[in-house]
Amino acid sequence: MSAIVCTDLCKFYQQGDAVIKGLDHVSLEIEEGSFICISGPSGSGKTTLLNAIGGLDSLDSGQIAINGERVDLLGKAELADLRLHSIGFVFQAYNLIPVLSARENVEFVMQVQGVRAAERKLQSMKILQEVGLEGMEDRRPAQLSGGQQQRVAVARAIVSQPKLVLADEPTANLDSQSMEKLMAHFRELNEAHKVTFLIATHDQRVMAWADRRIYMEDGRVTRDELQ
Repeated sequence: MSAIVCTDLCKFYQQGDAVIKGLDHVSLEIEEGSFICISGPSGSGKTTLLNAIGGLDSLDSGQIAINGERVDLLGKAELADLRLHSIGFVFQAYNLIPVLSARENVEFVMQVQGVRAAERKLQSMKILQEVGLEGMEDRRPAQLSGGQQQRVAVARAIVSQPKLVLADEPTANLDSQSMEKLMAHFRELNEAHKVTFLIATHDQRVMAWADRRIYMEDGRVTRDELQ
């Protein structure tokens, strides 16, 4: 079953007199439970593709369906509901809330989802331990290193086990050991719960974990390989 179907996606940006091709007629089908890495140079369209699938960027043309539902036709409220209940995001910029602790940042999505306080605390403490942040639950983002903030962002994205995780350079600030642990955790979620992963990365070590590798350049898919 196809979890995501992208058909002829186009997204162009005007930069002075130049037109930048964010997405240039991209078509992809992604099966449920896939573990996919997307690679390519900066500006190749990786982030634009993830943002379009997650409903964060509008398209100039093309269609995106997630589990048969046309994302490109949804209104703001419907998109927000889809993201809240079905999609986990890991952003390059972390997007942590500075006045909240690591645990409170992880709990935030569950709180909006209406999960009870006791369950939120239990799940957030468990996931923070799993990503190596035991003992740092009460620290605010400014009290954490870049790599630790990255792990909080990852924990927040996966704590409620969404059906789809969109991760933009999730290992950028992690050492090798932390990267291996994180990818192993992603794989465990993928295999045990059929969570679909789309990971944009420059890291060839991360690419090695994928069962499908997509390469992009100038807004186009240049290679699409099964492993």
